[in-house]
Amino acid sequence: QIQLRESGGGSTPAGGSLRVTCSASGYIYETYCIGWFRQAPGKAREGVADIDTDGTTHYTDAVKGRFTISRDNAKHTLELQMNSLEPEDTAVYYCASKNPGSWCNTVNPLQEREYKYWGKGTQVTVSS
Repeated sequence: QIQLRESGGGSTPAGGSLRVTCSASGYIYETYCIGWFRQAPGKAREGVADIDTDGTTHYTDAVKGRFTISRDNAKHTLELQMNSLEPEDTAVYYCASKNPGSWCNTVNPLQEREYKYWGKGTQVTVSS
């Protein structure tokens, strides 16, 4: 079993920066692929970024160059540093993990159905 819990986020004007953090427990070192998804009110959930055990990352085009995903296995944490934030980034941000031993999908990354463990989410609000 893997448990995930998010923290951080908050509010900022457009152009500002925020950070969200995910703390993991359970089979944390068997969790190869962990990522971030987000969901705005009335919208479908979408993938943001993921990272695997060897540090390989994927980003959705909407955040590429602005967001940075990282993991610290010693601290059992996953982070998303969000810079140059835009109002369109406003959403609840969720961390998610694939099953233990499953690598991130290089051909088709950030497929929601492939992620089996989810946190409850944390709010990010960007004002114009």
